[in-house]
Amino acid sequence: MSSTAVLSYAGWAFLPNLVTGWLQSIYYGITIRAGDPKPQPGSPRYVKHRRRIHMTVIIVYLLYTLYEADYIIQQSGDFYQDLGLAPGVEEKQIKSRFRRLAALQHPDKVPTDDLIRHAAAESNFVNLKTAQDTLSDPIKRFAYERFGPDMLKWQHCKTIRDYLATGIQTSSLPLYAGSTLMMALLSLTNYLQWGRFWRYLTFAGLFLLEYHTITRPYPSPLLTKVFNPILSKLTLHPPLLPFQLLALARKTTFTLFIAFSQLGNLFPQGKPTPAATTSQLDLQQLVRLEGTAKASEIESSRLLAMDMAPFAGDEQGTKELRGRVKEWLVNNTIRADPEVRDAMGRVSKRLKRSW
Repeated sequence: MSSTAVLSYAGWAFLPNLVTGWLQSIYYGITIRAGDPKPQPGSPRYVKHRRRIHMTVIIVYLLYTLYEADYIIQQSGDFYQDLGLAPGVEEKQIKSRFRRLAALQHPDKVPTDDLIRHAAAESNFVNLKTAQDTLSDPIKRFAYERFGPDMLKWQHCKTIRDYLATGIQTSSLPLYAGSTLMMALLSLTNYLQWGRFWRYLTFAGLFLLEYHTITRPYPSPLLTKVFNPILSKLTLHPPLLPFQLLALARKTTFTLFIAFSQLGNLFPQGKPTPAATTSQLDLQQLVRLEGTAKASEIESSRLLAMDMAPFAGDEQGTKELRGRVKEWLVNNTIRADPEVRDAMGRVSKRLKRSW
């Protein structure tokens, strides 16, 4: 797992909980009137609201990470966009388009005294020349569409078989070997049990998609006849190439794995036993009782403060009032208790006998 993936996982583990707490506070501030009691932490209503808000935060964050990954891919561009051509064009169109762009954007047309513009023009011309050379060669074009610009570094490759072997060894094999080992370790340690089936299913789907995409002699119909036509009709998004689709699929899979681990904390693990259910009910009743006691205490304090309002600032009067209240409580509450009266009677009899 790369450092970027670790940082992404750390963000997933911390950010959703933090945002959920903020949103729940804002939600209660909007939906609950001033003075009304808010659901206490641990109460069924509080837990239900937190679960729903947390799930919404996870889904929104999932969509955002996918948008961010697609944005990075589009900012990087590709050789077809650089030449202003659509995927699937013939070799003649590629060469014709390059000659036209070279005539318009050749570095010789930029004054040599403007060093910045001249350097930018040279860099752009080299990129156009590389794009034309790559897309005009059927073997390099095959490799570029499946593995992206990384294939430009594989100078030793001459055939499609060479590019496939190198691409699998440098890109696919480390990913799937490392992911399989990690999932096996998690299964052996009984960690992240919730959603384990969906993790395996998603991982298998990614493997089949990548195998189907990189081994076909032509771009997958899933991309050319389903995915790209939908994008062109609904958005202004340029057509995706196979290696861009695989990059998005990998990002989606990794994000779903983390989302499953987050969602697992929101649902009970396994079927609760009767004892556990009873304990949960008792805990809920205790939480409700505690909330009622706190509300009663607040109300009593408020009423007492209202009764003491006439004595505000009068220390002598407040002291006298407290003494009388104390005397009243002793005489009418403590001494009126049958057990206290009986004990006092026995003590009086013993004192009389001792006299």
